[in-house]
Amino acid sequence: MKVFKVEGMTCDHCVRAITGAVQAIDASAQVQVDLAAGEVRVRTSHPVDQVLAAIIDEGYKAEAVPAART
Repeated sequence: MKVFKVEGMTCDHCVRAITGAVQAIDASAQVQVDLAAGEVRVRTSHPVDQVLAAIIDEGYKAEAVPAART
């Protein structure tokens, strides 16, 4: 699961826009958007940079959250 902090998400339109952008590069991606936390979680085999670029291209300020080490 890849996690991104995303600024500027406020409504269902934002959820649809981000989900659509990610699924445009990977139709089978599972996308979970948490508006309150400002987080997007994506299950995909595509690289983090590619997913991040798709979110940024939608006009959002975003950054990848490093994976926790166990």
